Amino acid sequence: MSQDSAVPHFHNYIAGAWVAGEGTRPNINPSDTEDVIGHYAQADTAQTEAAIAAAHGAFPAWAAATPQLRFDVLDAVGNELLARREDIGRLLSREEGKTLAEGMGETHRAAMIFKYFAGEALRCGGENLPSVRPGVSVEISRAPLGVVGLIAPWNFPIAIPAWKIAPALAYGNCVVFKPAELVPGCAWTLADILSRTALKNKEFHGVFNLLMGPGSQVGQALVESPLVRAISFTGSVGTGRRLISGCAARQAKVQAEMGGKNPLVVLDDADLEVAVNSAVQSAFFSTGQRCTASSRIIVTEGIHDAFVAATVAKMKTLNIDHALKASTDIGPVVDARQLEQNLRYVALARAEGGELAFGGERVERERPGFYQMPALITGTSNAMTISREEVFGPVANVIRVKDFEEALLTANDSEFGLSAGICTRSLKHATQFKQQAQAGMVMVNLPTAGVDYHVPFGGSKGSSYGPREQGSYAREFYTQVKTAYTAA
Repeated sequence: MSQDSAVPHFHNYIAGAWVAGEGTRPNINPSDTEDVIGHYAQADTAQTEAAIAAAHGAFPAWAAATPQLRFDVLDAVGNELLARREDIGRLLSREEGKTLAEGMGETHRAAMIFKYFAGEALRCGGENLPSVRPGVSVEISRAPLGVVGLIAPWNFPIAIPAWKIAPALAYGNCVVFKPAELVPGCAWTLADILSRTALKNKEFHGVFNLLMGPGSQVGQALVESPLVRAISFTGSVGTGRRLISGCAARQAKVQAEMGGKNPLVVLDDADLEVAVNSAVQSAFFSTGQRCTASSRIIVTEGIHDAFVAATVAKMKTLNIDHALKASTDIGPVVDARQLEQNLRYVALARAEGGELAFGGERVERERPGFYQMPALITGTSNAMTISREEVFGPVANVIRVKDFEEALLTANDSEFGLSAGICTRSLKHATQFKQQAQAGMVMVNLPTAGVDYHVPFGGSKGSSYGPREQGSYAREFYTQVKTAYTAA
């Protein structure tokens, strides 16, 4: 970081050194567009190739590092994140737009992810098996891949980087990390913390590298480099599919999370308060900017009208304002482009026959920002655009159905399959939904958004590609299995 002007400048981190980029990009506060958090370096293709080469050069030393050393590095990161939960949470809210409570909660989650994988560094065991041949033993172990490229989105600026970086390092890989251009602040802070661990030692320069910059250069160079053995990506469907294709051409491993159009089913026998709270929390908190958000709310006809009325009443109590105000329930949309997209989908839903039950409009507050009232659109069908495409904002539509069977068919009628939820008092219907919902994660009487850090995360169909993220399942992506035979 440099302070050669009123607004600080932040550099990339390559081979153990802070390096200026080919220009900078301002980090703008979506709650107050006159607030510039900092100017962040923009890496180009040449710097990306330098970072990849540094990671490749550092790999033998890091792969040979003891599990205790890897534990110490990751545990130290977790401890500092916990100690600085408030100030990092404040930075997160300032650059992404989450409320301070959400920003602090996400920072705490990132800390626990690092601490969990610190333990995993000590638990990556193997197997010893007898061969079917006399006098031969078989050893099955897991080995790190080498250089991994990690590409994170803007909606969880520290949690998603944590659940990619921590397992990559825990299992002995070297990292080239590209955060989203909209939220470089948390990524830089995480790199700063890592730079002060044992990775500061010369033999480990290059184990972790931070490249802030455009995907057209940084991301493309990662996809094309023969030294990058795997890429973990979270982002849009279009970008993810291009990345998968590019990596497949050179047989690199890929893990991709690409969004959802998540259903929340509300049956006639649901507890109305539970159903409303689940819908509002899922669809609108974090400004609806979660890939697990409930954007399709499928409601059986017996409870439909009461549910809509109660949901609208709840929405009217929500305070939409500056992310750092204590009274704020929902902060701003992340930027002008996202806000325009949200408003466009609301208008399209109405043009296709949907009825705006509440909200949907842009609103002004004390400071200039990207504020939108959450939108609830009724009278929709599952064939409408609003039911098929991911909005990624505080916009949800309600689909009226006859019964559980129609609700299940409607929920599964999507190209996506990340998260799905049901609100019901029926054990039979809850069990059937858990078994038959075409989603990687299923919630019963809970919001569809909100997952634990020690269990697998991921979806089915168009939502995900490759092994799961998080928990012990992360080793399936970040390691390769090796089988060794030994004659007596």
